[in-house]
Amino acid sequence: MTSAKTPADEAEAKAIQDELRGRVVLTETGPPPGTGLIAGVDVAYDDERDLVAAAAVVLDGATLEVVEESTSVGRVSFPYVPGLLAFRELPTVLAALDALTVTPGLVVCDGYGLAHPRRFGLACHLGVVTGLPAIGVAKNPFTFTYGEPGARRGEWSPLRAAEGDVVGRALRTQDGIKPVYVSVGHRVSLDSACAHALALSPRFRIPETTRHADSLCRRALLEATL
Repeated sequence: MTSAKTPADEAEAKAIQDELRGRVVLTETGPPPGTGLIAGVDVAYDDERDLVAAAAVVLDGATLEVVEESTSVGRVSFPYVPGLLAFRELPTVLAALDALTVTPGLVVCDGYGLAHPRRFGLACHLGVVTGLPAIGVAKNPFTFTYGEPGARRGEWSPLRAAEGDVVGRALRTQDGIKPVYVSVGHRVSLDSACAHALALSPRFRIPETTRHADSLCRRALLEATL
């Protein structure tokens, strides 16, 4: 996999985003939902110790059983700047993905892809540097607006930027439960990204990939700070 350069400052980070954004592929549908190997990635922080733990958990797309998991713990290498969060997370996330012995057909990020102020969230960044299809499934809508989707599982409404562009969807994964916010990262269509989000969320609001990765990265961070 391609390594991720840590920028020296905010200006360089934005320049890297501008360069890599042009490499995002939006013309591919992506792997069929409910098939293949699907990785979920997530991170947890210990701000006092300046540590970040990342987890990569690979599930069988058909059964949602865990196939493999890995973790990585490192120092936070970039300050918190809204819109540039990927630079804090990417090195450790890539290390966790590199530790896997299998190659997933899709990576699901707990965050954003095109639904990002600079149209280049973590799912885009991770997809471009690894070459893997990637999507973002976020818990909150960030700075974007949407109409409330219908109450039934599978119903959705467009997620719009301030200028009106559609950058994702608010998707209901469980009847009557708050939606999640799906956006394309790399090499996946929005229709396919939503189908994956539903296939990965048979029982809960949040995809199983994210649920497993969230638990694992928190455990790795706790063990690293004992």
